[in-house]
Amino acid sequence: MTTTVKTKHRAMWASGDYPAIASEIVAPLGPALVRAVGIGPGQTVLDVAAGTGNAAVAAALAGATVTASDLTPELLAIGEKNSPVPLTWVEADAEALPFDTASFDAVISCIGVMFAPFHTAAAAELLRVCRPGGSIGLANWTPQGFVGQMFATMKPYAAPPPPGAQPPPLWGDPGHLAELLGAGVTDVRLERQELRVDHFGGGAEFRDYFKRNYGPAIAVYRNIADDPARVAALDADLLALADRHDLGGGAMNWEYLIYTARRAAL
Repeated sequence: MTTTVKTKHRAMWASGDYPAIASEIVAPLGPALVRAVGIGPGQTVLDVAAGTGNAAVAAALAGATVTASDLTPELLAIGEKNSPVPLTWVEADAEALPFDTASFDAVISCIGVMFAPFHTAAAAELLRVCRPGGSIGLANWTPQGFVGQMFATMKPYAAPPPPGAQPPPLWGDPGHLAELLGAGVTDVRLERQELRVDHFGGGAEFRDYFKRNYGPAIAVYRNIADDPARVAALDADLLALADRHDLGGGAMNWEYLIYTARRAAL
């Protein structure tokens, strides 16, 4: 079952055009995370579930020696092609990382590891590969923010998740992070921030862009493709969600949580 889950997960993120979203919508998040963690020259950094490398590239530009890892090789290939700075790109499962224990000074993930379906396993790997005293930094969408609410909106239309899988936006809940990382970290800092998104002229433009480009949305629409009434209902629900968050002219604020901590002694 695990192999099937991973194959579907990889295919989902390879569908559509996530690199467009990474460059056009969420590009500021990587540098924000790198600044929050305080990454700089001389550090070895692992970016988990790096996608096309928004955070990995920012860390490398800050002078660190960086490895970007992701389950989806198509995203890594685009990231490597477009990167303005050298770094290492490795296909890897966030729940079973192919790196030695305590081998990085900083382990980060920018709206990436939150999408690994089995949270406890992914969190354990973040801790394992970070050296004692090293940094762990995460940027995750919150459950109550726009993207968290988008997932809640799509949930009734989605295929059932695999047994034991947990919703991605839980990684933006401080209580859930405390359960996942717990005694493995010290010096925890939490900061809620907002990403201003003004790429869309209105809710319909947002919805159609995500239907076309965003793997999780594509997967949900494929699940109901043979039921026009449900497709129309989801269309209406996503439009209503965007309209509720519209600050004027289609601009929205998308809330995310930045989490930083130190790896506790082993």
